[in-house]
Amino acid sequence: MGTGVMIGAGIFALTGQIAELAGTWFPLSFLVGAVVTFFSAYSYIKMSNAYPSAGGIAMILEKAYGPGVVAASASLLMAFSMVINESLVARTFGTYTLQLFGTENTKLLVPVLGVGLIVFAFLVNISGNRSIGLFSLIMALLKIGGIALFGIAALWASGLQFEPSKSEVDYPLAGFVASVALSILAFKGFTTITNSGAEIVDPHRNVGRAIVISVSICVVVYLLVAFAVGSNLTIPEIIQAKDYSLAQAAKPALGQAGFYLTIVLAIVATASGLLASVFAVSRMLAMLTNMKLIPHSHFGMAGRIQKHTLVYTVVVAALLTIFFDLSRIASLGVFFYLVMDIVIHWGVFRNLRHDIGARGSILLSAISLDTIVLAVFVVMKIRTDMAIVVTAAVATIAVFAFEYWFLSNRKITSHER
Repeated sequence: MGTGVMIGAGIFALTGQIAELAGTWFPLSFLVGAVVTFFSAYSYIKMSNAYPSAGGIAMILEKAYGPGVVAASASLLMAFSMVINESLVARTFGTYTLQLFGTENTKLLVPVLGVGLIVFAFLVNISGNRSIGLFSLIMALLKIGGIALFGIAALWASGLQFEPSKSEVDYPLAGFVASVALSILAFKGFTTITNSGAEIVDPHRNVGRAIVISVSICVVVYLLVAFAVGSNLTIPEIIQAKDYSLAQAAKPALGQAGFYLTIVLAIVATASGLLASVFAVSRMLAMLTNMKLIPHSHFGMAGRIQKHTLVYTVVVAALLTIFFDLSRIASLGVFFYLVMDIVIHWGVFRNLRHDIGARGSILLSAISLDTIVLAVFVVMKIRTDMAIVVTAAVATIAVFAFEYWFLSNRKITSHER
């Protein structure tokens, strides 16, 4: 299931975005992203092995910082990054679906189709369908196998040429480093495995093993796909079709039938991924509400808290789908996720490394790698899209300021009572 969360819309949406930044050697961006991810996964593995639970990220942050502003704010940033990923998935669904009809009117239809998928995911989740877990598992197996077969078939059709894409433009090293930020985003789904501590057999051992195995599978599949795309399209062609590059790469390799099969695979991957993500985010927000780390209002709605957080999740995801394009959505996700990731590593290093037997050198390496990638990505975005940098910075500061205000008022009110 964890592998299915990672391998999905990310590879369909981000391959072109990564190639636009990294250029000729964009497949290596996935490999470097995997290295950074393995360093990051160390904190999650050690924490999950020591304190297995269903709490996931929220549990790790509370253990590291206590139930205060830092834990609440970083948890919200993670929740927001997941909601942002939902809008990325939704727009990817719309973009690939339109390729079936060859239409060019994407500015209106992409968000319309994306919001339609979000509404569908909401209706399935609100119905309380018990088969959603089995459905997600089956879809995960189908899309992992399908994407892997696409990569193998496309490489086979190109004569098994593991060569970099051709480009007349020299891309700067900074662009490659910035592309690694997006590659990390394609791996971040491994964090959902930390929620399995209450359900998995022998969690003190198997949560960590599941993370390592899932990331390893993703590395192989991502490299297959990246080389397949690179061996069939030039860099300008990948950039021109960056929002649907896998489908475009299928044309010269597998013909029109392969083109349509890739689109169907993208639709299945995005739809199943969004169903699982909406449930996961709503559960996380409900958990934070029960921990009294975020406020809650019923807004006249009946039912359980998770029903309400489900509504909040799809509303925010729909708004992002309408007002942001794929590139900006991915950028916001990078900012929120890497900031949250750095906060977790620092908390574990400062307060818990001796308790869980973690090596300080690995934790500091994870912090350093995240910081370098984030810093270069920010500099690149300042040059090309200052508005998204300002949006991310203001949103991050606003989250911490809001949590400080909310938790301070909660303490004052409790003291008065």
